[in-house]
Amino acid sequence: MAILIGDTAPDFTLESTEGPIHFHDYIDGSWAVLFSHPKNFTPVCTTELGFTAKLKPEFDKRGVKVLGLSVDKLEDHGGWAKDIEETQGTALNFPLLADTKGEVARLYDMIHPNADNTLTVRSVFVIGPDKKVKLKIEYPASTGRNFNEVLRVIDSLQLTAKHQVATPVNWESGEDVIIVPAVSNEAAKAKYPEGWKELKPYLRIVPQPRD
Repeated sequence: MAILIGDTAPDFTLESTEGPIHFHDYIDGSWAVLFSHPKNFTPVCTTELGFTAKLKPEFDKRGVKVLGLSVDKLEDHGGWAKDIEETQGTALNFPLLADTKGEVARLYDMIHPNADNTLTVRSVFVIGPDKKVKLKIEYPASTGRNFNEVLRVIDSLQLTAKHQVATPVNWESGEDVIIVPAVSNEAAKAKYPEGWKELKPYLRIVPQPRD
């Protein structure tokens, strides 16, 4: 069965470029991004891992641990890491899992037989500190992912987990947000004493909460 938003992320133990990873222990109260790539030593994957390495300070700032997953052998990761550093200008600075038997790839439904029977598609899972899946995105092998979008979604997920708000279309951190319909006007007055902009009774706009 496919993993759905709100499901507990399946646990696993795999070797990685930074030693054995027991996933639930590795999360340990943090947010996590688990993403797969089709194959080592391929062009699109090389650009993705290099860019993700450049974004590590941004993930760290948000308390997010990043894990890459490959069905290639662990010994192949070292040579590819050198290529990533040489061509992308940033060394690999997060664990790259070696799922050589494809067990985790199947557990997370990352292999799509109609696309390829053996290689993973470009799956992205964002997992919360409660070990629940908060986001899943899938791309075909030919299309590189937008990791700036992953950061944007994490900003939204973390904000909306803390406050009773939702983020509108194309929202970026710092922009106005929406008071969720479950919050009554009376409750909203206590939370937002300076008021809000009401476009419709169900569409109430406020500045992004800062605390």
